[in-house]
Amino acid sequence: MTVVGPFGLSVRDQALEADVQAGLTAVEEGLLEATKSEVPFITQAAQHLVRAGGKRFRPLLVMLAAQFGDPYAPGVVPSAVVVELTHLATLYHDDVMDEAQVRRGVDSANTRWGNSVAVLTGDFLFARASQILADLGPEAVRVQALAFERLVTGQILETAGPTDGRDPVEHYLDVLGGKTGSLVAVSCRFGAMMSGADETVVDVLTQYGERLGVAFQLADDVLDIASDSHESGKTPGTDLREGIPTLPVLRLRERAARLGHPEDIALCELLDSDLSDDARHAEALAALRAHPALEQARRDTVRYAEEARAALAPLAECDAKRALVELCDLVVHRAG
Repeated sequence: MTVVGPFGLSVRDQALEADVQAGLTAVEEGLLEATKSEVPFITQAAQHLVRAGGKRFRPLLVMLAAQFGDPYAPGVVPSAVVVELTHLATLYHDDVMDEAQVRRGVDSANTRWGNSVAVLTGDFLFARASQILADLGPEAVRVQALAFERLVTGQILETAGPTDGRDPVEHYLDVLGGKTGSLVAVSCRFGAMMSGADETVVDVLTQYGERLGVAFQLADDVLDIASDSHESGKTPGTDLREGIPTLPVLRLRERAARLGHPEDIALCELLDSDLSDDARHAEALAALRAHPALEQARRDTVRYAEEARAALAPLAECDAKRALVELCDLVVHRAG
């Protein structure tokens, strides 16, 4: 059994391990090549997060999905580079919107060079992804365009908040389907599509990716509260400090509105206060860690991971399918 990639996937089959490792190595080379510019400063800014590392979760999914066709097909690695460039570009933009100071254990681009450079660097990455995509054919362009529309729509819906009468939790899960699920689904779709897999297999893997992507983000929500050392390199409680209503907070508010317990209401009031104060932030973080809302968010994570696992049922048993099932378990483990 060999661990493949920073995400910690264990692969039992040597041929699958070799294919995935070779693919991820090629993706890493492709990312460095795609982020080079004739302007040295642009190269430095564009490679800032590439060189900081990361789980390469989306390229890993591309490589595993490609196992259901020809994993050596010429479009597989470039499509993985496209999805990771797109993901990295959104991180540059997200850090500006969230005023984040740290990303993947290093200074965020906006902290180092300012908001304008960070936004423009994200745009540069989108442009480079589009150049690669153009060589993959019109269907790939269409798939990516639809996913990007969903991603941006999810971001806008998050910023706008739920409409009057809309359940905030339902709204938030829709936001995650767009912001995170869409690109993870495309990762699976590209891997299967570029490898020439049967269309029914492509559809199954796309559905799997959508659900896994939401579970992955929900696990991050839980980690933001529960972990002392956040896996992504972000400071624990970052979303809490910034007033971003992630699922544990939404579950708390839902419970407070339904049951009216004074301690729940008091915690909601604390969360609504100025959490830039370190002592108040620490108090809120400790209270949420001990609150049933966090366990409810964990259960939500498990539910989406189980839905992802169930989506794989039509596929024939093979090492790649077993690896995809294990990813569901790893996502749940992160939230545990």
